[in-house]
Amino acid sequence: MVINLLAAGRSTIAVALVWFFWSMANNPRVESKVLAELGHDPLRVNRQHRLYNEEEVNCLTYLHAAIMETLRLYPPLPINHKWAMEADLLPSGHHVRPKTRVFFSAYAMARMEDVWGPDCNEFKPERWITEKGEIQLVPSHRFATFNGGPRSCLGKEVSLIQLKIVAAAILWRYKIWVVDGHPVSVAMSTMLNMKHGLRVWISHRST
Repeated sequence: MVINLLAAGRSTIAVALVWFFWSMANNPRVESKVLAELGHDPLRVNRQHRLYNEEEVNCLTYLHAAIMETLRLYPPLPINHKWAMEADLLPSGHHVRPKTRVFFSAYAMARMEDVWGPDCNEFKPERWITEKGEIQLVPSHRFATFNGGPRSCLGKEVSLIQLKIVAAAILWRYKIWVVDGHPVSVAMSTMLNMKHGLRVWISHRST
């Protein structure tokens, strides 16, 4: 199981981070709020490499929300499928026969107004935060990136911690810009890669 966790998480985390940093570069308001939560101080950046631990990143609500919003709009595994073990009736009224292969797309679900509302195409971390400033729990039938029920992703919590630690460390120290004119589009396959990769400029935040 440990080997499966590490192997399955490596590629998905890399894909998620690419889309996260692209989302930060295209949403400076969100990036500023993440930096404010990190307590960014240019003078401090000059003096040390800031590495966050698990306990610290678990307290970063807005960073968590920004990552969840990235995973909503750009799920590393955009399409998934399951086999029906027995006959069932879906909430939509569709009958499912035993041994039927059912496909679903977390990528498509993220863009459905009846699932996420009229602003479904907007990158909006606030949808993951309650009015009290706490993390908003979203049921898996709306947010299917990690599957749900007894077949939910075993590495979900480990993956989220890794994503937050890497994202926080890089954002704390570096400013990232997408190269002007670089085309960004989805390469729809087993993994949700960028068709042309992500070309960026990077500079220290102190400069």
